[in-house]
Amino acid sequence: MSKIIYTHTDEAPLLATYSFLPIVSAYAAKAGVDVETRDISLAGRIIAQFPERLTDEQRQADALAELGELAHDPSANIIKLPNISASVPQLKAAIAELQALGYDLPDFPESVETDEQKDARERYGRVMGSAVNPVLRQGNSDRRAPASVKNYAKAHPHRMGAWTADSKTNVATMGHDDFFSNEKSVIIPADDTLRIEHVAADGTVTVLKDGLKVLAGEVVDGTFLDAAALDAFLAESIERAKAEGVLFSVHLKATMMKVSDPIIFGHVVKAFFKPVFEKYGADLAAAGLSANDGLGGIFAGLDALPNGAEIRAAFDAALAEGPKMAMVNSDKGITNLHVPSDVIVDASMPAMIRIGGHMWGPDGEEADTLAVIPDSSYAGIYQTVIDDCRANGALDPATMGSVPNVGLMAQAAEEYGSHDKTFEIAADGTVRVVNGAGDVLMEHSVHAGDVWRACQTKDAPIRDWVKLAVTRARLSDTPAVFWLNSRRAHDANLITKLEQYLPEHDTDGLEIHVMDPAEATAFSLARIRQGLDTISVTGNVLRDYNTDLFPILEVGTSAKMLSIVPLMNGGGLFETGAGGSAPKHVQQLVEEDYLRWDSLGEFFALAASFEHLAVNEGNARAQVLADTLDRATGTFLNEDRSPGRKLGTIDNRGSHFYLALYWARELAGQSEDAELATTFKPLAEALAASEQQIVDELLAVQGKPADIGGYYRPDAAKATAVMRPSATFNEALASL
Repeated sequence: MSKIIYTHTDEAPLLATYSFLPIVSAYAAKAGVDVETRDISLAGRIIAQFPERLTDEQRQADALAELGELAHDPSANIIKLPNISASVPQLKAAIAELQALGYDLPDFPESVETDEQKDARERYGRVMGSAVNPVLRQGNSDRRAPASVKNYAKAHPHRMGAWTADSKTNVATMGHDDFFSNEKSVIIPADDTLRIEHVAADGTVTVLKDGLKVLAGEVVDGTFLDAAALDAFLAESIERAKAEGVLFSVHLKATMMKVSDPIIFGHVVKAFFKPVFEKYGADLAAAGLSANDGLGGIFAGLDALPNGAEIRAAFDAALAEGPKMAMVNSDKGITNLHVPSDVIVDASMPAMIRIGGHMWGPDGEEADTLAVIPDSSYAGIYQTVIDDCRANGALDPATMGSVPNVGLMAQAAEEYGSHDKTFEIAADGTVRVVNGAGDVLMEHSVHAGDVWRACQTKDAPIRDWVKLAVTRARLSDTPAVFWLNSRRAHDANLITKLEQYLPEHDTDGLEIHVMDPAEATAFSLARIRQGLDTISVTGNVLRDYNTDLFPILEVGTSAKMLSIVPLMNGGGLFETGAGGSAPKHVQQLVEEDYLRWDSLGEFFALAASFEHLAVNEGNARAQVLADTLDRATGTFLNEDRSPGRKLGTIDNRGSHFYLALYWARELAGQSEDAELATTFKPLAEALAASEQQIVDELLAVQGKPADIGGYYRPDAAKATAVMRPSATFNEALASL
């Protein structure tokens, strides 16, 4: 029997799974396809780390490790939904929820002084940040907007905010003394084992990382962000925002870059509230309240301090004195600096650009903003888009072209694989990377507080990336642009690799370019405005940024993308689109029993997964499921069955019902497999006959609170009851 592994993740995608997975399992079974789940949620990953502390009933296997092994198997077929890439505040909240449920888990240690604390910190470190994607992504990324989604956006263009020539929105970035400008890169000539060490001014050597195995042809980078230069830049940016009368906002990736970016975020908090930390910094530190966790974490702990009210008043005064700050939720007073994972650059910047270069201010109104992106590696792409919109106006979804992406991400490529090689420097000195023979490959002079990191990009993924880019360019007859900056050390080495591997492929008649990211952005935008498509061929971080930036502008959301990861050993990983895990959707469900999350990305991933089974295992019925699901999804879009925006319209559960109805109709009406047609005909008729009753049952629950039993660890029975409230629909599906 063919098998699909469907991941059990977090937040809105998890809640949607309680509604959608029963449909998937029932339909797939008729094609000889078994659908199994694996729990890679944040809560599940935490639980798997501490088996010896838990009861037999509480323990669960390390599903992420299992799927990591499976990703190397040619038979792998994994559907991966968005999961929480946990920041420290999210991790702490999940631990507290599990502890309240009776799980004997240790607190997250703020500092490490004992062996027990060190052990707990190491285990939680395996769970934090982007713990999932580097394990599963054993292939490169092929992400694009399906034709049906693109056509729908053209026929029903989403609202775009107006841009004006006098918009004061801009990006502020360092441009010097940052990761970009300090980067060094080497290509490893032979298999080796490296060591990263810090040599203090007095000659004391501290090994930061030992036993770092590398392969021949691997690209290894080292760089650092100068903390003093960062603080000076932030002070200038705060004054600039105030002088220009725009909102101040910072845009980082504290989830994926789980070591470096929370530290940078902490610098921003301390810079904005400099007088507070100068006066009360010692009090906050003694209470374990860290700027790295944001204002939310600090404010939550102030009640325990004898001078907590005084400190809070000082924060409020500094907030009033500084520039107006961009808000996550102005109604609740949640600022851009409350939680490091609230404002994530790849989602926040496209959203800002889409609504005319605005963010929300403390008065609840839109306003121009200074978008602070400290490291200059990729900040230029957003400034280029802003400049283009300021000059030419907003892009038009009804006419604009598309920018699909081929992304280098296999085997933890580039910055997203740097977590275990990122360090906040403890003392002035030199950080150096040394090979097995004792030769120094790279070294940097650093000061206490600087953030130093190394990352790796293996040769095999680079070679596969070049092949995938040429393949996509050939299949779609579309120009492909490698977004590489010859002035950046890492990119210069990738260009060398590209020149080596591109001749291995037939590129006759193909238009292939190499451009730095800002130039590539301008080139792609010019083509977009002509209605033309351009493939962006990028590294891992730009893959993440571009697959939010362009889809949000083109089709309104990145959750509707087709995201295929051809695993290098022959299996398939099918992702359900970008866009995050939408905590706001969960909040709305709990408050109003209404889930706005759109599962369209899952429909596309599922069809691609079935097709993969058909091709790789010769399962003809899986191909029928794929073809009929594609047609059903087209009807779904044409009939506008995605979740509505307000109560009284169908939500996520209603959208699943309509997908099931259209899919059953397509299966009943297809001629490729008469037995399948006969099987699904009664279901199609039953769903059609009961349509109004089912919709009424789904609408009837809206408008009152819903109890799912937990945020990070919902109660399965409660969540199922909430997400499957139509008895008529449930009975019809059970009859299959």
